Amino acid sequence: MADDIAFTLPEALRAQKHMRDALGLGEERFPVPAFINMVSDEIEQLRNAGKTDGEIAALVEESSGHALTEADIARYYTPAEDRHSNEH
Repeated sequence: MADDIAFTLPEALRAQKHMRDALGLGEERFPVPAFINMVSDEIEQLRNAGKTDGEIAALVEESSGHALTEADIARYYTPAEDRHSNEH
């Protein structure tokens, strides 16, 4: 039953890439505001674990090669009440 299935992030990304390839679409790109919104749950947890926005920006750069600043994290971070307001 579909309700019992849970995708890991790599599985979800592979499925999305496969669908985009089938459609002849290029690689999906995320502008900084959209990316930070997308990872705001993780940013919140990192902050709760004592990480600063500068340390979080460094984690992003280490993993992606894209340099973000502490100000970028603070500016585009989406608070929990705004992230989850549309969930059912």
